[in-house]
Amino acid sequence: MRALTFASRNTKELTRDLLTMLFGIAFPLVLLLLLSAINNSIPKGAGPTMFNIENLAPGITVFGLSFLSLFSSMIIAKDRTTSFVLRLFTSPIKPREFILGYTLPLLPMAIIQTAICYACALILGLKFSASLLVAIAVNIPVAVVFIALGLLFGSVLNEKAVGGVCGALLTNLSAWFSNIWFDTSMVGGAFKAVADILPFSHAVNAARAAAAGNFDAIFPDLWWVIGYAVVILAAAVTVFSLKLKRN
Repeated sequence: MRALTFASRNTKELTRDLLTMLFGIAFPLVLLLLLSAINNSIPKGAGPTMFNIENLAPGITVFGLSFLSLFSSMIIAKDRTTSFVLRLFTSPIKPREFILGYTLPLLPMAIIQTAICYACALILGLKFSASLLVAIAVNIPVAVVFIALGLLFGSVLNEKAVGGVCGALLTNLSAWFSNIWFDTSMVGGAFKAVADILPFSHAVNAARAAAAGNFDAIFPDLWWVIGYAVVILAAAVTVFSLKLKRN
């Protein structure tokens, strides 16, 4: 109950910055439209298949969720620099309830963002099927990974620093190591090894399998993502707890 009350407050804070939220939703759509147009201009069979709408759309939905890290990191970093969080430290709310209160408001945004991307993809030629609903559900643990990363960095860095780490570094990492723009196996070596360790390519693989209705192929990639979500959330709670005790 306390976490839900805190989540309600954070929802109001997020909705005040509508411009940033609209950018987080619109930017993936622009990429989807642009890359789809480029793919359509290439003779059939001559270009990479990952730019076909059935492969591109799930990848873009995952990449779009990377902006959630910026939102979650900014709100927790901002609270840490104000007297608001100091007052909360005197309340009976536990660290895990703090983290849950920051996480819950962003999950509906993740679902809406994913649904809008798939709706746009349907206009661009993606065939509708009930498996798209499963693909939206698959993106929820992916969203938790990005939200948790933002909360972890926001617990230790200031507002300016998290803008660079979560707004630039993390989005680039999720782009390069995700199998969205190119197949990491074509690069091979250490690059592919790193991509296989990080959760981003597993997230895209699971999303593509779900969207295609190939449900047997969703796992173990999704387990990899869920494992990252649990570990990073636990790390965020631990770090926030240490900050709480220090203050």
